[in-house]
Amino acid sequence: MKRRILALTAWFLTGFAWGAAAQTWTEWRDPEVNAVNRLPMRSSFEAGERLSLDGVWRFKWVRHATERPDGIWRTDYDDSAWDTMPVPGIWELNGYGDPVYVNVGYAWRGNFRNDPPHVPDTENHVGSYRRTFDVPAGWAGKQVTLSIGSATSNVYVWINGRFVGYSEDSKLAAQFDVTKYLRPGENLVALQIYRWSDGTYLEDQDFWRLSGIARSVELVARDRAHLEDVRITTALDADYRDAVLAVETRTTPQVKSLALTLRDAAGAEVASGTLKPRDGAASAELDVAGPAKWSAEEPNLYTLEIAVSDGRRVTETVTQCVGFRSVEIRGGQLLVNGQPVLIKGADRHEMDPLKGYAVSRERMIEDIRIMKELNINAVRTCHYPNDPQWYDLCDRYGLYVVDEANVESHGMGYGESTLAKNPAYAKAHVERSSRMVLRDKNHPSVIVWSLGNEAGMGPNFEASYRWVKEYDASRPVQYEQAIGYKTEEGSPYTDIVCPMYWDYGRCREYCESNPDKPLIQCEYAHAMGNSLGGFDLYWDLVRKYPAYQGGFIWDFVDQGLAHYEPDGRVSFRYGGDFNDYDATDNSFNCNGIVAPDRTWHPHAREVQRQYQSVWTEPVALEQGRVGVYNENFFRSLENCELEWQVVADGRTVRQGRVSDLDVAPQQRREYALGFSAADFPAGAGEVLVNVAYRLKNSEPLLDAGFAVARQQFVVRGYDFGAHFGSDTVSEGTVRVSRWERGTRVEGDRWTAFFSRDGFLSRYCTDGRELLAEGASLRPQFWRAPTENDLGAALDRRQGVWKNPEMKLESFEARQAEAGAVVTARYSLPGTGASLTLVYRIDGAGAMTVEERMEAGAEEAPHLFRFGMTMEMPARYDRIRYYGRGAHENYADRLSSADLGLYAQRVADQYHDEYVRPQESGTKCDVRWWQVLDSSGSGLEIVSDAPFSASALPYSTAALDVSNFPPQQHSGPLQPDGRTHVNFELRQSGLGCVDSWGRLPEERYRLPYGDYTFRFRLKPVVK
Repeated sequence: MKRRILALTAWFLTGFAWGAAAQTWTEWRDPEVNAVNRLPMRSSFEAGERLSLDGVWRFKWVRHATERPDGIWRTDYDDSAWDTMPVPGIWELNGYGDPVYVNVGYAWRGNFRNDPPHVPDTENHVGSYRRTFDVPAGWAGKQVTLSIGSATSNVYVWINGRFVGYSEDSKLAAQFDVTKYLRPGENLVALQIYRWSDGTYLEDQDFWRLSGIARSVELVARDRAHLEDVRITTALDADYRDAVLAVETRTTPQVKSLALTLRDAAGAEVASGTLKPRDGAASAELDVAGPAKWSAEEPNLYTLEIAVSDGRRVTETVTQCVGFRSVEIRGGQLLVNGQPVLIKGADRHEMDPLKGYAVSRERMIEDIRIMKELNINAVRTCHYPNDPQWYDLCDRYGLYVVDEANVESHGMGYGESTLAKNPAYAKAHVERSSRMVLRDKNHPSVIVWSLGNEAGMGPNFEASYRWVKEYDASRPVQYEQAIGYKTEEGSPYTDIVCPMYWDYGRCREYCESNPDKPLIQCEYAHAMGNSLGGFDLYWDLVRKYPAYQGGFIWDFVDQGLAHYEPDGRVSFRYGGDFNDYDATDNSFNCNGIVAPDRTWHPHAREVQRQYQSVWTEPVALEQGRVGVYNENFFRSLENCELEWQVVADGRTVRQGRVSDLDVAPQQRREYALGFSAADFPAGAGEVLVNVAYRLKNSEPLLDAGFAVARQQFVVRGYDFGAHFGSDTVSEGTVRVSRWERGTRVEGDRWTAFFSRDGFLSRYCTDGRELLAEGASLRPQFWRAPTENDLGAALDRRQGVWKNPEMKLESFEARQAEAGAVVTARYSLPGTGASLTLVYRIDGAGAMTVEERMEAGAEEAPHLFRFGMTMEMPARYDRIRYYGRGAHENYADRLSSADLGLYAQRVADQYHDEYVRPQESGTKCDVRWWQVLDSSGSGLEIVSDAPFSASALPYSTAALDVSNFPPQQHSGPLQPDGRTHVNFELRQSGLGCVDSWGRLPEERYRLPYGDYTFRFRLKPVVK
């Protein structure tokens, strides 16, 4: 009975109020008026006949609120001079106003002092909408509801000249009973939307600040006898086997009975019952023996049919998907169906590169398909409730959802000014959480409620937490700002420790403190630009500590907006690209695992590898024995087959598969793969074993043959020393001559020239120039800063290494027994270091080079890299190498890049989906590297140790945004007609803890010190 009372209270808490005859125009400035005449929120089922009002509307836009047109609701109002606007449609993406992006603070930042509930009149754009529609004749006598799926930031509604109502909360539907306003035949609906209202203070999320109608608008006609709401809960027994399906309904007075039928996926009846409402309420409990459970791994769904009768006939049949699953926190862990699942999550904004907030169902399915491909099993709806279709799809395809209320007041700070402590906003806080819960309560995919994001902490969140927990005890509630909130009761206002951007040490410290709550970071691994270095370190901890159950990567998709360049190429716009007067936080909204057009960023591969749920453990690799561990909690590996390859020196010598993988969830089993060391070729050098787990049969959104997991093992390592010293050639005469412009070293078929600065400036073999005109082989300490580098100000802190002065102290070139030796010694006055380059050139023109740096006594900043760079003519437009690939990889982001032989084009090496130019294209653990022309001729680089290399159509300087004015983009980059080759002993890692100061782990950095890099340059002649 208590629960029924709470439910009834909740339904009327939503601002439902009849009787307002006309708008007062104070609603948009009054934080305690969040709705007028808006219907109570209900679960998101479909029923009745629908008339879509999507399409083209008459539209009038004004720049300032004081210019708002009056009387637009009148039926005789002349809108012939108005423009048009698509619905759904975003004003700023249809030519009305400019998109604004700010992270912290409101869109008026710098132009208006925060003064809640007051918002500016200036630049407070107002959009007015009008359209007509015909009411179907068959709707006579029915109740008709108008639903506006999402209007930012508010909406006034009129029909046929009469005021219908008002609503705030841009991310939940505004629904109104419009029955009494309609007339037979043609009708007029008018809307007016303000860019900013008092509710805007609660919508300060880190995303584009856009305006308009982002979701569908429709009319729904239903019989007077209909279901108003239904609540479905599934309680599993102590063994998580059998279940009780509890159904609570609320109906109109005309309903006399409801027939319940539960059907399984095949349509067979599982359970049934009949309800007789009393005072509009009725409930029932149905016992269900051994139902197939719902989880993200196995999203088993049933269908509940609710046939509504007025005593004479069935007036409507409502269906709801039912997933039998439980969620609880026990023993300091989050359990789904009794299992401590791992949250392999991502935060996802609703964002389309062409339509902004208006995200189509097709785009949603595409996002879920990508998540499935990347082994993502959970999504946080940052930072607001999503389109109802999203939850239906998550139910169907299997994603755990943390459903987040549309509450963020970051711009007000977290102190005494926070709206969490402002009594005028108390009602709005609770309403935004309660309406979300009431709408999404029946979705099995929703396993956690989130009260909001970055909105401080105080009594308003205490009230929100209490409301949600009292209404729905079946799910945990989380809120990041409540973690350290001190009350007399301790810290009860979050059931999960859900921090943002805790580093590895802090996560470890928490897990070792004997916690009673699980650690699931609501945001971690900031994926901005070329990032996610060290992502594997988080998952080493997750797999070590039971209390650490994962987190949500920030974030899933870059929020860039598509822009077509003059040559037809698409680039993506970010904050500040649209004008120079609005506040902006620039490219900080481009933090995705995937690009705006859903192209995978290279670091998506690292997510895919670390999030995979099948792991191979070496048992006796030389005898072909491995262990297979199934990290899933609910599904076996019966639909997977293990595909293996034995690779010697980059070439496959044996392969096979294991088709019968009988490994239960959370279990390990050993298998013989069918090879032994006797199968390795005689004289084989490096021997690798590659393992992939592929689907035997297709699954929803994934094709048969898709690899759900991969790993690689080194059976026998690469002998760098043997390869480095194996091909020195002494034959041929080597001559050394000195010229006014430098020193020439030459053989019968090759020439090397060292200019007066000591650097190699010409390298020619068989008439082919290997260095571009005017170029030279030079030491390289710098890289084009990544977004993480810029966020940590490394472009300034390490700036001495960008173009350091290199003062030639001595130069010597002499003939030697095996050829010639050239030695150049430099001082680097800006760093205190000295550097020596020694070239040993053999009779075939191959150069063995030693680059040696000695640090001075004084400290100097870290380096980005220690290596060399050169420019080759553009005809050397392809690479062939033995190292990690095929995608770019770095010292702290290479677990997903397997060793192998790769052949690629230079034109494809820069990842031009990075919104801003930055370092790209590096490959690590290189054994040998070739830059070739179409004939196969060119240059080979080898070293006595693993090295990294890249070959790009752009120079480091061209990719260095610190060299240019703000607002640089990768899209317009044009190749400069040269191939820029970088190769180094080491390059700094990327990091991922955050993008505003945290550095890569020290083991992946290059502190100032002594370094020696030995490599060989060898012409390749075909």
